[in-house]
Amino acid sequence: MATAKPTHSKASAMTRPQDDAVSNNILTEARRWVVKIGSALITNDGRGLDTAAIKSWVDQIATLHQQGKQVLLVSSGAVAEGMARLGMPQRPHALHELQAVAAIGQMGLIEYYENCFKAHGLHTAQVLLTHEDLSNRQRYLNARSTLNTLLQMGVVPIINENDTVATDEIRLGDNDTLGALVANLVAAELLVILTDQQGLFDKDPRQHSDTTLIRHAKANDEHLLAMAGGGGRLGSGGMRTKITAAQRAARSGASTVIACGDIDGVLLQIASGDNPGTLLHADTGAINARKQWLANQLNPRGQLVLDEGASRALRKSGVSLLPIGVSAVHGDFVRGDLVSCIDPGGREIARGLVNYNADDANRIRGKVSDQIETVLGYVDEPELIHRDNLVLL
Repeated sequence: MATAKPTHSKASAMTRPQDDAVSNNILTEARRWVVKIGSALITNDGRGLDTAAIKSWVDQIATLHQQGKQVLLVSSGAVAEGMARLGMPQRPHALHELQAVAAIGQMGLIEYYENCFKAHGLHTAQVLLTHEDLSNRQRYLNARSTLNTLLQMGVVPIINENDTVATDEIRLGDNDTLGALVANLVAAELLVILTDQQGLFDKDPRQHSDTTLIRHAKANDEHLLAMAGGGGRLGSGGMRTKITAAQRAARSGASTVIACGDIDGVLLQIASGDNPGTLLHADTGAINARKQWLANQLNPRGQLVLDEGASRALRKSGVSLLPIGVSAVHGDFVRGDLVSCIDPGGREIARGLVNYNADDANRIRGKVSDQIETVLGYVDEPELIHRDNLVLL
């Protein structure tokens, strides 16, 4: 692959020495990686599998493996490869067509990966996931155990969304999100998102010529999303999904590199401490596995709207959520479902497993805990959500 050349007048931002030192430490010390490769790269911008590029990335992953690093590969490209095989000029819109095209493309994609890794004496395993697998507690734990076992065996897991069986309600929607969820799942230290862009710019480089590449930032910097543009022709997400993926990965302590996959030896550069793109580093410690699972479910069943006092208490003290602090209840949920906690300004500030169904929660909202039995005729718990089942966002 040819080395990618900056195409903008300001190709890189000024960096401070301490930023470079932080970057170097994060990149060189990371032992467990999740590498996500986008559709445009894998399929040579839609013209079928770019076999030379795939071989190059596999060669690099094999070298990382020799260096003692564990790598999980999240690969896009099944739909785009299926389109190329069928001669389709445009991505299908109907879900059943997407599922069929993905099934066709997945065959060639995985076969080529397997052959490339086999040349290095490495075994691979295909792992197809849906949101349902990651939102169900038992299936989440099963998936984590399987992936950890594969890594212990020295196998390289190749992960994709299970497009063939996913539905509108449960499909993850883009492999940037899937990469972040896998990073959470296996407690990876580094998420690498390879794309056809050099990294994150301060403005959309497709619309502005005076752009600056962001070299370092905190993943949760509130200004990042304002800099992001839309998606490409083949992929289902653009730079915006990469930023939100980095923010999601940061919840379990993983930092994220967004870099151009066309750079020669891009993964080896990253492993050596170089930062060829944008590093979005986690600025908080990892949260425990149960709270990772709570934070990263994508489909809460309902919402609890909190008053200002309850919102402040949750943010500052990490206390349980009591009925008295809830001003409104939305959705149709049962005991044990995941619900969102919304502050008076409409911002989601927490998620948790609720102790009462929607009807009962609505009846006891605004009441002190001592009144629950009087209102409902029974009491399960004095809290709507116990702090052990609550995670702040």
